[in-house]
Amino acid sequence: MTDSKGAGAPIPFRNPGWAGNTGEFELSEEEVRGDEYVGVRPLDGGHPGVAPSYPYMKVERDPEAPLFEGPYRERFEKILTRYPDRQGALLPTLNLAEELRGHVSPETMDEVADLLELSKAYVRGVVSFYTMYNRRPVGRFLIQVCTNISCNLCGGDEVLQAFLEHTGTEMGETSEDGNFTVIEVECLAACGFPTAVQINSRYFENVTPREVPDILERLKAEVS
Repeated sequence: MTDSKGAGAPIPFRNPGWAGNTGEFELSEEEVRGDEYVGVRPLDGGHPGVAPSYPYMKVERDPEAPLFEGPYRERFEKILTRYPDRQGALLPTLNLAEELRGHVSPETMDEVADLLELSKAYVRGVVSFYTMYNRRPVGRFLIQVCTNISCNLCGGDEVLQAFLEHTGTEMGETSEDGNFTVIEVECLAACGFPTAVQINSRYFENVTPREVPDILERLKAEVS
């Protein structure tokens, strides 16, 4: 590769196929891709500027939980401050409801509509448009396997079948122990590391069928 002036000077290539080192830190790929979260997500959303920005799928939820009380009410109020009108706050409010209850039922849609002073038909139309919203209960771990182009070429279909086989489920079913629901998704925006799998709010990259049993055992250990 040469520079745009055609002088023939090589342009340094700084992307070794992962995040890599771009500063003074000497970190290994394993350290950069660590499998544990750093820090804690406050239930009240923290600073108002970030309160609307993270949908977070927890392992344990309560489908009967009220909308919204305590710190969740604080986060809802912070969300409202970030938009010029209540219609703009709809998506993060739905994210918050799903974090709390695990799915967005018709009753939840109606409650959100009342909170935001929107028509129930409008809210139901939005929820039914976006596949990110679970409209029925799912397992403690929602396993989303990408089978789009990059992942498909690198064995995404085989990874999907391995998850279905080892959880004893069909597509979209929840396992008998309530732990796992496996679905196929189009793209997880991790095309450089196929096959990509999103489990709740966590990404697993470069997944192969052989690794699936170990991933499931690790998840089971989190709820045992």
